[in-house]
Amino acid sequence: VSDSSGEVFYFRDEASGEVWCPTALPVRSATAFHAAHHGQGYSRFRHTARGISSEMLQFVPPEDPVKITRISLKNLSGRTRRISIVAYVEWVLGESRGGRPPHVITEIDGMTNAVFARSAWSGEFGGRIAFADLAGKQTSWTADRTEFLGRNGSTALPRALRIQDPLSGKVGAGLDPCAALRTVIEIRPGARADIVFLLGETADRDRARELIGRYRKANIDELLREVTRRWDEVLGAVQISTPEPAMDLLVNRWLLYQALSSRIWARAGFYQAGGAYGFRDQLQDMMALSNVRPDLTRAHLLRAAARQFVAGDVQHWWHPPSGRGVRTRISDDLLWLPYAVTQYIAASGDHAVLGEIVPFLDGETLNEDQHESYFEPRISNERASLYEHCARTLDRSLAVGSHGLPLMGTGDWNDGMNRVGEGGKGESVWLGWFLYANLRAFAPIAEARGEPARALAWRTHMTEMAAALERHGWDGGWYRRAYFDDGTPLGTDSGDECRIDSIAQSWAVLSGAADPERAVRAMAAVESDLIRPASGLVLLFTPPFDRTPLEPGYIKGYVPGIRENGGQYTHAAVWTAIAFAELGDGDRAAAIFQMLNPIMHATNREDMQRYGAEPYVVAADVYAEPPHTGRGGWTWYTGAAGWLHRAGLEWILGVRVRDGVLHLDPAIPRNWPGYSIRLRHHSATYEVQIENPNHATTGIVSLELDGTALDPKAGIRLTDDGATHKVRAVLGPA
Repeated sequence: VSDSSGEVFYFRDEASGEVWCPTALPVRSATAFHAAHHGQGYSRFRHTARGISSEMLQFVPPEDPVKITRISLKNLSGRTRRISIVAYVEWVLGESRGGRPPHVITEIDGMTNAVFARSAWSGEFGGRIAFADLAGKQTSWTADRTEFLGRNGSTALPRALRIQDPLSGKVGAGLDPCAALRTVIEIRPGARADIVFLLGETADRDRARELIGRYRKANIDELLREVTRRWDEVLGAVQISTPEPAMDLLVNRWLLYQALSSRIWARAGFYQAGGAYGFRDQLQDMMALSNVRPDLTRAHLLRAAARQFVAGDVQHWWHPPSGRGVRTRISDDLLWLPYAVTQYIAASGDHAVLGEIVPFLDGETLNEDQHESYFEPRISNERASLYEHCARTLDRSLAVGSHGLPLMGTGDWNDGMNRVGEGGKGESVWLGWFLYANLRAFAPIAEARGEPARALAWRTHMTEMAAALERHGWDGGWYRRAYFDDGTPLGTDSGDECRIDSIAQSWAVLSGAADPERAVRAMAAVESDLIRPASGLVLLFTPPFDRTPLEPGYIKGYVPGIRENGGQYTHAAVWTAIAFAELGDGDRAAAIFQMLNPIMHATNREDMQRYGAEPYVVAADVYAEPPHTGRGGWTWYTGAAGWLHRAGLEWILGVRVRDGVLHLDPAIPRNWPGYSIRLRHHSATYEVQIENPNHATTGIVSLELDGTALDPKAGIRLTDDGATHKVRAVLGPA
């Protein structure tokens, strides 16, 4: 297992031959100090060594496919220095470096002197031009990785930097391709020198030359200001101030940044670099943006609807631009479309989106014994409104098994449980709660659009399913998770593994379908069996799968306590916090939020070394069993970021904008004296102060807007008047 980078910058003292880097790796000095500063849209790396202070700034401008790296050196040594700066990148130009090098062709562009690279491999991106440029100041270069690193060499000390000779200038086909560009600068004592490296990719040579020419002359500081300004516009729409600074930092900046930059735009992270849309994945992420960027949410609802087959099922994931993806028997994917649509409409008031016309897909159906199929579907001639896409989803999801519960298929959110219902008879308790929530939200929409018969059918199914969930889902102390094809229950007190699963309990609350007393008992069982305050963990289920004769699926192949197999799967853990907030238990909801907050896993050196992940973005999972207890995994690319933002803002702080009305319905810790929110609504600003003099956890008993008393239950009708409004609310008791 290695953590190697395909992009490295080097400094070489031309007098002494010493080599070092502006970053902590790959050339590491045990005594040198490195600092990495990450913000929204940029990173800075600071380092001082051998009498040279360096700062490396990296960002991408808002409109163009160019990564800008500005290296600034300051001479602190008291004598004139000659320093080589070398920029090194390894070309991939495809999905994997392993098979692509023979197809990459490099050249020196005669007009710009930059290195161009293209892949001769046919496909969607074949023939596009990638480029590397050291501000046009490169004095030597090579596109031969073997030449630069040396035979059996490494980036820790490349052969080319151990010798005085310039790089050979070798480019062409048949190489192990890279771009290594070198220049030498002279810095007088106390002086500073800057150089800019451009790395980009575009459609053709002319466009590449235009970008290189423009960004060689660009004002880097002004470009960075534009990047930060655009992020501030998004992230500054809602700002909170609570007694928990770590919560403020996460909600105000990092959670939406993670959701938008990694999940929605890049669709990539350190552990996941696929670039595909997951049908259920980005629909959930987009819900967190419904208020701050409703345009993005709306566009994605239509994008996702267009990945639905005529039969009503959907692609589990697909790759743009071709649309190639996987058709599966996973049972929950399609239901996230109507769920996200209703959430978006509630937040934005945009009912017109239901009338947007979207095409369906056509493609080969799955054989009876086939779990999935990867292919490129056709765009169907059949088109329908977004409403009809959602309604067809719900109609397709009404089939039930012998217990009256929805069929689980080859996965129901937890894809690792792909064998529970693979025979077509297994049933899901969790899916029952989720389907109920969808039907309840969509039945009034069907009535409003002149389809009372459809609404009646859905409501009838809701009633029957709710009864089945109580009759066959309840295990005596909590709700079961599922039934295997042969009728064996999963998630039962008598089971040896996966006795209790959190999502069957949290969604019993979130759906509004469960018996209230049982819902409270189920969440009490979650607290006693799945929440580990000493370790700061909220488990998905326990005990993990290991030796049971049951075969739930590939989840059993994970090491116990890792990822979905009984670790903290943060996505589900957030639902636990939301469920406690729904029950009005602000103390537990906020405590779980703090347990999930990555900042709290790195408050000291010991915790940081145990956690081992970035403390400013959410990890998809945290391991729960020795010797890995507390280790974070799979950061950045997780749907937990968007949900955690909503948990903090909408459920704990109780800030919900519904159809142009601001509602306040918090569930906060009793010991909070209050908190404040600054909310931007078009041109207006609302400064909200919530006071808690009675140590309540929930219940607004008085509400004022600009000194005028309002009905707390009615909320505040938001305006677009360019003014700043003062809101004061007081928590109960009355």
